[in-house]
Amino acid sequence: MPRALVIVLDSVGIGGAEDAHAYGDAGADTVGHIAEACTKGQGDKAGLRSGPLRVPNMASLGLGLACEASTGRMPPNLAPQGAVKGAWGYGVETSKGKDTPSGHWEIAGVPVVFDWGYFPNTAPSFPKELTGAIIAKGNLPGILGDKHASGTAIIDEYGAEHVRTGKPICYTSVDSVLQIAAHEETFGLQRLYDLCHIVRELCDPYQIGRVIARPFVGTTETGFKRTGNRKDFATPPPSDTILDTLTKAGRTVVTVGKIGDIFAHRNTGEEIKPHGNDACLSAAIDALKHLPDGGFVFANLVDFDSEFGHRRDIPGYAAALEAFDRRVPEIEAILKPGDIVVITADHGNDPTWQGTDHTREHIPVLAFGPGLETGSIGRRESFADIGASVLTHLGVSHVGKGASWL
Repeated sequence: MPRALVIVLDSVGIGGAEDAHAYGDAGADTVGHIAEACTKGQGDKAGLRSGPLRVPNMASLGLGLACEASTGRMPPNLAPQGAVKGAWGYGVETSKGKDTPSGHWEIAGVPVVFDWGYFPNTAPSFPKELTGAIIAKGNLPGILGDKHASGTAIIDEYGAEHVRTGKPICYTSVDSVLQIAAHEETFGLQRLYDLCHIVRELCDPYQIGRVIARPFVGTTETGFKRTGNRKDFATPPPSDTILDTLTKAGRTVVTVGKIGDIFAHRNTGEEIKPHGNDACLSAAIDALKHLPDGGFVFANLVDFDSEFGHRRDIPGYAAALEAFDRRVPEIEAILKPGDIVVITADHGNDPTWQGTDHTREHIPVLAFGPGLETGSIGRRESFADIGASVLTHLGVSHVGKGASWL
């Protein structure tokens, strides 16, 4: 019986979304612009990397060809050298929004057809009623922030005052999100999680997609730094995803990284949540090694987005792509006959773009495995085609959105 692994390279978009103008993102192209920047020396960083973007393994799976199909341009150094080893194409998002739940839910067969709630880019951002309820139900002396902000900048701005007063730092962005930053030691990690549980319920009437715990450590003297103990508190998908379908069919499901959080821990099977891209990829590879026939591993590699996209760090993003690419042969080496792997993304986060937010883009769809037919699978009219194809490959009836290319 076949098995399946889907790896979401968080924010690794490939440009070209037709409705990008509606989001202020017309012309954004995460992979293409990184590749172009690297040829101009903008991806160079001493001790990290230099020169053109080097991702030969993903290029051989069709990454450059998918970029070219999406935007009409072949990014520098991404053309395959020799025969293409995978099935390649690009996906078009039909969901509203350009955030993590929208992309992942659609991949799993549930496009977002309703409007998320958002907080305005004003100061304060949050309604007085919500702020009052957070303070009262969280038994807090108050909150800090209450505005749109970068997660790293706002802890620099308010970290010392937070430690002194015990007031958590609450902020938002253009995404449907309320983020709460607090010091792991002086405020307490579990207390932060408990507060986020409270705020999750308070945000439901506002249609907010996620409440995110953003713990940090440090002092005024040493500086403040976020830790890997982030936790997302998401609203659950409105209907069954492929995770629900596979669980009901008795299949083994393993989710890696923040997948469990994104799907509100509903039928997310064994959840493994290491810190960092490399550790998450290692966990996904190990899970596939031990996965029973008919099983499914769903992994998210968040560092592309959180560490490099939002921070507009071109060299860091390029280095992360190259680091992942070097491990693609490791994935190929453990595949059994009948296995399928899909490498994809959930949205864009172009590090050359203005601002610090996600960008509305197409996503790559790179599928490979022993005996899998290679070549173009074309333009996929929904991310949900990925979930539909996984179910088809695993021999489970498909009841959600999307059309299988298999």
